[in-house]
Amino acid sequence: MSEVAVPHRARTRARWITAAAAALAALAATAGGIPGQAAAAAPPEHTQRVEYFPGPAAEPRQVTVPADSPAATPADSRAVRPGARTPAASGTRPAVRPLQRTGPVSGRLDLVVMGDGYTAGEQDEFAADAEEKLDAIFGVEPYRSYRGLFNIWLVGVVSPESGVSGDPAADDVKDTALGSAFFCDGLERLLCVDTGAVTRYAALAPDADIVFVVAHSAKYGGAGYSAADLPPGTPFHGVATMSSDNDRSYLIGAHELGHSIGGLADEYQYAGYGAYPYAEEPAAANLTLHRDPAAAKWHRWAGVPDPTGSVVGTYEGGGYYETGIHRPTDTSLMRTLASTEFNVVGREAMIAGFYADADALTSPVPTSAPVRGNRPVTVRLAPLTGLADLRLTWSVDGREVPWAAGVRAVTPHALGVRGHGHRITATVTDRTAALRDPAARAQTGNSLTWRVR
Repeated sequence: MSEVAVPHRARTRARWITAAAAALAALAATAGGIPGQAAAAAPPEHTQRVEYFPGPAAEPRQVTVPADSPAATPADSRAVRPGARTPAASGTRPAVRPLQRTGPVSGRLDLVVMGDGYTAGEQDEFAADAEEKLDAIFGVEPYRSYRGLFNIWLVGVVSPESGVSGDPAADDVKDTALGSAFFCDGLERLLCVDTGAVTRYAALAPDADIVFVVAHSAKYGGAGYSAADLPPGTPFHGVATMSSDNDRSYLIGAHELGHSIGGLADEYQYAGYGAYPYAEEPAAANLTLHRDPAAAKWHRWAGVPDPTGSVVGTYEGGGYYETGIHRPTDTSLMRTLASTEFNVVGREAMIAGFYADADALTSPVPTSAPVRGNRPVTVRLAPLTGLADLRLTWSVDGREVPWAAGVRAVTPHALGVRGHGHRITATVTDRTAALRDPAARAQTGNSLTWRVR
């Protein structure tokens, strides 16, 4: 019997902070035959804004690239224009398997991982590369403690050729299923993909909240695509790309999940951007207009020694601007990939984001039908560790039954229910010390209720 989860809190989907609009380059020309008559405008060029990582220890950058032609295409290139490939193009439906399944898709964050540049004979290599990359990402807190809120699906995308375009040089072109290419828009370390093809392959998985593309290459590179810049109707938060065999590329995925799950802003700045130009307080949890730490939205953490090595306060610069805006710590994974840690403010936002899309409490017993008084009602808790501190309670008609705290299977009779029409409820909350904001803590709870017949 499948597990059921409490209806989600509208399954809120945080936008990646690399929010961007599709820019249109409208071209108009004068008709050569009839003076003064305008020729039909050329089709507008669709673009996507992506986050780009120039080097393993560099601060990221925001760039705009063509949306429908990610591969570098020199004049004598034999590149196949991406976009035409579909999951059925190779004649074989790609294999989809769970690398990790901790609960029902309705109660979990579903992470879909696919490879590009892996031939049919290299699918075992893809699976090993994907697992290694994911283990590195989930070695970073708070991913480590909350991995149990994720399902992870591997989609075995088969490419005609091994490797990806732009490795090692710009004129090295490979025919791959997802069109992965370094030197995207002339930037060597920018690893772009055909997002339309990615969307089609992701649809083969049972569900997709986040998508990772692991490109078959040892060359450092990657990119982050926000939900706003993916094809219309794309159901997931965003896409992160990273090379398979570079030991630092996993931090690209870790950083991008900070945007897509935690709604975190970038904490870096650009020289020459000057002062933050807006009067409104930023929505992101890790930026504030306030110079005084006691007035910052993270005031509950002010003065706390941070995992990044600094003390939580207000440090000027962030959100791409140099002045007038402040971040919580001197550095963090949202500022530079030289850091391998989120600050405590980022951790708090990430944990709240996990719970916005996932439930720690599920059950194989449907809540849609009444249960008999002598029927065992079983619940399951997500396998969380480390920072997490789950507390399970039971109540009857809103009154807690103290002895049942932590018990995973009870009968209504054991809870003291006699007669019909009563309701029993299981509730889980996370008392983790990593949350100090009451609103974030409230996000962690979910309940399941059954009517007794």
